[in-house]
Amino acid sequence: MTVKELSFENYRNLENNSIFPSDGINVIYGDNAQGKTNMLECLWLFTGGRSFRGSKESELVRFDNDYARIRLKFESREREQEIKIMIKGGKKYAELNDVKKSYISQIVGSFCCVVFSPDHLTLIKNGPEERRKFIDAAICQIKPSYSAILSKYQKILTERNALLKDIKYHSELMDMLEIWDDRLSAQGALVSRERILYMKDFSEYCAEYYDGISKGSEKINISYRLSYGDETVTDICVLKEKLCKKLVMCQQNDIYQGYTGAGPHRDDISVMIDGKNARSFGSQGQQRSLVLSMKLAEASVLRYENGEQPVILLDDVLSELDMKRQDYLLNELSQKQVFITCCESEIMAKLKEGKKALFYINSGTVMPSPVK
Repeated sequence: MTVKELSFENYRNLENNSIFPSDGINVIYGDNAQGKTNMLECLWLFTGGRSFRGSKESELVRFDNDYARIRLKFESREREQEIKIMIKGGKKYAELNDVKKSYISQIVGSFCCVVFSPDHLTLIKNGPEERRKFIDAAICQIKPSYSAILSKYQKILTERNALLKDIKYHSELMDMLEIWDDRLSAQGALVSRERILYMKDFSEYCAEYYDGISKGSEKINISYRLSYGDETVTDICVLKEKLCKKLVMCQQNDIYQGYTGAGPHRDDISVMIDGKNARSFGSQGQQRSLVLSMKLAEASVLRYENGEQPVILLDDVLSELDMKRQDYLLNELSQKQVFITCCESEIMAKLKEGKKALFYINSGTVMPSPVK
């Protein structure tokens, strides 16, 4: 998968333009707050997901304009394809190869990329919600239908939580809890199964990359942790039964708390270094090596499942990594199409021979620069 052309009109602070990147490594440099991250965010939107910065759609449109239009030409499955996105009225509208889509989610899986930003360096030290979001976003790119599974689960969970709060004051509603337990366990089993299956390949790739960074001096183990049973089970019926039993067992506590205490929304990814919890006992360097391994593993699983190498987006992360990790990362990415943002163009000197391009950005204006 290769980006051939990126165009943007009224997008954030970027001056209307089209860029033609290299098939290899593309370095986007300039001072802070000039629009470097906006370019990567623009590319990411073609995956069909929300901004990796958590921005609202209305924030993507340049001030004093009522719409933004972005276009991507890319090569996939040995043919050139095109995605157009219009952002207007707080919503996004998409076309894939000149075919209008009813929902932006319908382009998910057409263009795949992996983004690595400074925020991701907190994946280990932060709470389980961030790790769940990470794995869910990764699965969605491989299986677009997973997005609908997640959405349905969240809707059922919201309804059950509302019922739990009402039961405190209306005990006659207790009989309805069995219905919502059955619905939640059925949908939750689908979510858990996809996560467990994804983690099998992901954990192997992650361990391989970490071994390379640490030169074999440390071993890691990454696994999925269910809040209601054995995470080695992938049978839908068994998972549903286990979750339903857990929900029934915890009903009184759930009613007292006013929320559901078991299910995929309470699961986590366990990360161990030489048998110790990486979140509690890992050094900052170890945690950063883990996150680097996780992002590289994400790209490898995408390539394995889709048969194509995803585009890699690195948003100002090199300055957060020491020289050893920088060199390892750049070496691993040398045969892939990569977009790197940084403040200085000196990063080009670290890149090995191969295809590469340099872009300078100032006040939203993107200008190709000669590669020395």
